[in-house]
Amino acid sequence: MIYFDNAATSWPKAPGVAEAMTRFLAESAANPGRAGHRMAIAAERLLDEVRLKLTRLFDGQDPQRMIFAMNGTDALNMALKGVLTGSAAQPDRPHVITTVLEHNSVSRPLQAMVANGDIDLTRVDCDIQGLVDPGDIEKAIQPATRLIVMTHASNVLGTIQDAAAVGRIAREHDLLFCLDAAQTAGVMPISIEAMKVDLLAFPGHKSLLGPTGTGGLYVGARCPQPAEAVAATHEAGHLDRQIFRGRLRAWREGGTGGDSSTPTQPALFPYYLEGGTPNTVGIAGLGAALDYLAARPVADILAHERAMVEKLLAKLAADERFTVYGPRDARRRVGTLSINIRGYEAADVGSILDDSFNLAVRPGLHCAPYIHRRLGTFPAGAVRISPGPFNTPDDLANLVDALSQIAGG
Repeated sequence: MIYFDNAATSWPKAPGVAEAMTRFLAESAANPGRAGHRMAIAAERLLDEVRLKLTRLFDGQDPQRMIFAMNGTDALNMALKGVLTGSAAQPDRPHVITTVLEHNSVSRPLQAMVANGDIDLTRVDCDIQGLVDPGDIEKAIQPATRLIVMTHASNVLGTIQDAAAVGRIAREHDLLFCLDAAQTAGVMPISIEAMKVDLLAFPGHKSLLGPTGTGGLYVGARCPQPAEAVAATHEAGHLDRQIFRGRLRAWREGGTGGDSSTPTQPALFPYYLEGGTPNTVGIAGLGAALDYLAARPVADILAHERAMVEKLLAKLAADERFTVYGPRDARRRVGTLSINIRGYEAADVGSILDDSFNLAVRPGLHCAPYIHRRLGTFPAGAVRISPGPFNTPDDLANLVDALSQIAGG
């Protein structure tokens, strides 16, 4: 199989990932923090090491604020529901700003909260190339606005957003900023500090080249440790709404191993947000993937994927049989390109590429229906092509030839 579906999940995984998982299962697969024996301690040490690697990768300050999640969706739900629901310091319904580009991992939790009467929501539009104007986000701010949440790069168009500008706007207006880095973590430099990100959500299985079932949420310093918020309020002698403004509610409670005595979740990160046994074997694989990436400049991987997109654009954009979506300049994209072929449904193109040419792409709406409505491709969607670091020029030549054959009937 020639694989061009890396925006969904990367394949193949980084060298060393499968070996690290196998080794962990054979030698250290105990429950971290749940016992004092050497295997449990080794498992806990593994988690600490990977937390540190991720924190350094994203320019975070405190590894204890790096929360392990099952995937990007899990991390986003943790952030959105944690900030927007169940706070005693939230007497008024908060307003949230997002964009039409978002994946359902953002759109569905927010829409469910709207339906439940928990929040008010504004979706900011983008231009036809998929670029959101940060000024439009600033114009959408209301007195009740509490959170801005947006994707760093569209999973449909690949368009990279000016997240740093949005982060500055959020900070200037004393708002929280949540960034969905599903399409950029591992392939673009991300600085939590420089970009003013309060909540960074990411999967481990895409451009980080790790296994499925992994991901994380970095909780910035403007979101206080629960214990700190409670202590500060007690010291003030009243409910300090400013302190509680960035506090996250734990939306998944359970065992944490190290502290079994408290009736609710331990009020310290990371345990406050990590109820239940973690995916230690997956995290072992993610750690190996991070080691692989650490030896390769992120810029080189991005350049490789962009070069493939650039060649596709050169072949397809001027051919009237194809409709190409998003920026024509590959430098404004991550390695993702969506197209349609005249006379064909996207699903049919995906099936033909799979059945007749042994090529894997992703047809459909890509879990991002609002941007497809904006593009006029709803409900059939488009064919998404997303090369990865291990695709070769021969892979690309096979894809171009297959698309040409399909377009030629």
